[in-house]
Formats: sequence, structure tokens, C-alpha cells
Amino acid sequence: MSEGFVLAAGGTGGHLYPAEALARELIARGFGVDLATDRKSAPFAERLPGVTVHLLSSAPVAGGPSGVARGMFALACGAFEAQRLLRRLLPRAVIGFGGYPAVAPMLAAFFLRLPTVIHEQNAVLGRANRLLAPRVWRIATAFSETAGFKERDRLRAVCTGNPVRPEVLLECGKDYVRPQAQGAIELLILGGSQGARVLSEIVPPALSGFPEALRKALRVSHQARPEDRTSALEHYRRSAIAAEVESFFEDAPARLARAHLVICRAGASTIAELAAIGRPALLIPYPYATDDHQTANARAFEKAGGGWVLLQSELDPERLRKLLLERIGDPRALAQAALSARRFGRRDAAQRLADLAVDCAGAWREGRAA
Repeated sequence: MSEGFVLAAGGTGGHLYPAEALARELIARGFGVDLATDRKSAPFAERLPGVTVHLLSSAPVAGGPSGVARGMFALACGAFEAQRLLRRLLPRAVIGFGGYPAVAPMLAAFFLRLPTVIHEQNAVLGRANRLLAPRVWRIATAFSETAGFKERDRLRAVCTGNPVRPEVLLECGKDYVRPQAQGAIELLILGGSQGARVLSEIVPPALSGFPEALRKALRVSHQARPEDRTSALEHYRRSAIAAEVESFFEDAPARLARAHLVICRAGASTIAELAAIGRPALLIPYPYATDDHQTANARAFEKAGGGWVLLQSELDPERLRKLLLERIGDPRALAQAALSARRFGRRDAAQRLADLAVDCAGAWREGRAA
């Protein structure tokens, strides 16, 4: 038996960032780590020095009869490849992070009777994790309340929180400084890893309607899709608003730390990073997310006091302008929301998840119940 762990993750950053954080924590404890993923996620391996990456066959089981057939074939191939890999590595445990690239390795681990843990990043159990939940030893959750469990599976659930990137952890010690009279007001607009067209269409005209003195005080960092960048930047220029508009900010965690207010989607990683650093947010959930999980994420953050939810169906420049003026005009409420956001976060999530994985591995070795 090896002294290492196998992590199964792929697809979006929402699945890969927590896997990265856990990998770093396990390596710091002296364990070896292998990552089983799909070819689309291969470039992500560059972020994980010391981790051996294995590319397995994978595809979503979706898209009509032909798409389902291709997905099932890829899943079968991936499961066969994963069994060969796990028989060779014989890891202490296998930890999956949801998404279709994790299904084959986790099913292979189940059939080989290896200790298994899955991690759910959202407030609603994803489809892949719903399939895997009855078959694994433990289920780690990011939220204290997670929908979609069968009752017998809920008994094996442990709330660890959602691990965040090391770049985010570096910003966690910075206190929130409320907006000052006559001072700059930092706004950060994030639309997910690819930006969001609706935010590029609505936010600039909403801000252009601010009083002139307030427009001059704004310092805007806006993540937009490449095709939306020019029009958004021109709108800010015409409104005399100081704005940086990019398709990706390398220093996004630092911008998040200095933001007075964040306008963003409600993906799992976004919520985790807001909470880890402790910043107030106006959340506009992506309405077409699977099982509407972004709305569930946003409502949990709002319930904790960390921000406010505005549904995309209710979004227009006038309503957004009014809401932003209310929020910016109440620095005390922003500071309280920042404090609540920080209390909502679990900055030790990677350590807690690593503890769970190590405990499962130890139980298996000692013949104890998981």
C-alpha cells in the first residue's frame, strides 16, 4: 500500500480549486498525492507541483441519445482505466470533488473497496455526488445545510467548509475598511471564470446614473468576457468612472481584499473566497445552474448576513442603481456584512478535509468502521 492519496477532480475551477487546496495540505503533511482528471483539466496540473497527474477518459452523460451514448462509453473506459491505476497505486484513500471527471475514479475505488470521501462545494448536492453518495465512506460539505441528500446518506455527512486557493488565504488577514467620506470606493465585479454578459450590460449603465461626485469616487475592477470588454470599458469612460475591465485578473484575491463591495455570481468558489476574506457582496446567481445551486448558495450567504441577493430576472440598471446607492450609502451596514461574511467562512477547510481523509484511511487500515 502506498503512503499517498488519489484526488479525483476536473471540469471547472469550482471542483479543481478545492482539490488543489487539499493536495497542498496533504503534501505539507508528508503524503504523496496523485490527481485523476480529464484531458480538459490537464493544464491545471501546472498549479500542483509535486502532484502526479493521470488523464482518464471522461465525458458528460448528456446531449440527447448520441451524447448519452458517448458519455456512457467514456465513463466505462474511464472506470476501466481508473481501476488499473488504483490497483497499481493502492492509495490510502480516494477523494472526489464532484463533476463528471470524478465519477469513474470514485466508482473504481468503490468496486476495489478502497476508503472514499466526496466533497460537495455547493448548497445542493450535485448530480455526480448524488450518484456517488450511497457508495462512499464519508461526504464532506461546504455548507452546514446541504439539500439533495437521502436520509441514510446524510448520516455520513461532515461539514468541512470549502477549501480556497492559497492566493486567497494570503489575503485573509486583511481587515475590512469601510468607505470613508471623500475617499475612493472600490467595487469589484466578477462574473465567474468567463465573466457574465448580463453584468457587463447592466452594471456600467447602473453606475453611470450615480451623482457626479460619487462617480468620481468609484474605482471599478470589472471582469468581463473578451467580447464584452470594449463596450463596457467605453461605457465607463463616457461616464468618467475610473475602471479596469479585463477578462481575467491575475490579482483577483488582492482586488477582493480591498473591495468595499463585490457584485458577483454565486458559484461555490466565489462564496468560499468572499467568506474566507470577509467581504460584503451583492449576489446575482446564474439562473441556469444545475438544480439552481447558485441561488441556494446565495441564499445561505445572505441568511448568514454576508450580503444581499438580487435575482437576474429582477435585474435592470435602475433597480441595481438604487440598491447600490443604498448599500454604498451605509458604510456601517457594509462593515457588518463583511464581519458576518468572515464568520460564515471556514479558513481551515483544507485542514478539516485532510483530517477527514486521513481518518478514513486510518480506519480502513485498522479495520474500524468508517
